[in-house]
Amino acid sequence: MALKTCRIENTDITWIDLADPSQEEVHSVSSEYNLNSYTLLDSLDPDHLPKYEEHNDTHFLIIRLLHDEKQKMPSIQSLSSKIAVFFTDTFIITLHRSSLPLIEEVRGNYVDSGKIKTAAGVAIQIVTDALRTFEGPAIDLSNAIDYYESKLFLSKNIAPDMIEGIYYLKNKAGLYKKLLLLSNEVVSSIHALGEERPALRDARDLHTKLVLLYDQVLDDAHNLLNIYLSLSAQKTNDVMKLLTIFSVFFMPLTFIVGVYGMNFKYMPELRSPLGYPLTLLIMLVICFVIFFWFKRKKWL
Repeated sequence: MALKTCRIENTDITWIDLADPSQEEVHSVSSEYNLNSYTLLDSLDPDHLPKYEEHNDTHFLIIRLLHDEKQKMPSIQSLSSKIAVFFTDTFIITLHRSSLPLIEEVRGNYVDSGKIKTAAGVAIQIVTDALRTFEGPAIDLSNAIDYYESKLFLSKNIAPDMIEGIYYLKNKAGLYKKLLLLSNEVVSSIHALGEERPALRDARDLHTKLVLLYDQVLDDAHNLLNIYLSLSAQKTNDVMKLLTIFSVFFMPLTFIVGVYGMNFKYMPELRSPLGYPLTLLIMLVICFVIFFWFKRKKWL
């Protein structure tokens, strides 16, 4: 467990950061700052989704930030980490299960330098930096879409595992977007006054931009899946078309061979010296007629 306490410069605001705290330490901090018991239970749940609540004068929010996830079928819990934040005008408490660089960056870059002087400002910055963790995956997914698109349209042979890769990509983008949509309550519910209002507007603009980015990724993934299925169907149709053309050529020839293969005694053509070459000539003429008919119909 790591418990860090600092005071925002030139203010009476205390920031308490708890990383993987014990039950006793959580209840000690809760009793000292009169935290709501239900929100405290939510803050200790590692799988809790983003939310925002207000109890008396205490604001409570949960935000999730992304980290690298190599699984093909990740879950929301496996690809993101949770930060719970309690804050009022006089204190801010952050609670998370493991040490997070984001907390240290906010403290070093904004609190220790004096750029942020309110508890709400710290909460807004934590939310903003958590949202920024969605930018890198959005770019990676867009690049993956471009890769699959180029392979789909420029490659002569479509890889059989391509549809699997597009599906996994779509699934991951859907999870990211779900987290962003759940974070909308947090972004829209925080209030800020004075110097913190521009930072809050930036957080809301960033959230809107990210939702649009993932919407675009999902639309592109859906379109790629549809195009892949269409191209696969077209390839199947081309094969069927070729087989149909061969069968049309051979159906009348097979009929002729079948008739003359019966060897009845009173078939005059069987004893004719020109029977064999005439039959071959008729077969050849039939093939030419079928060929030119297909060409006229533009089926060849």
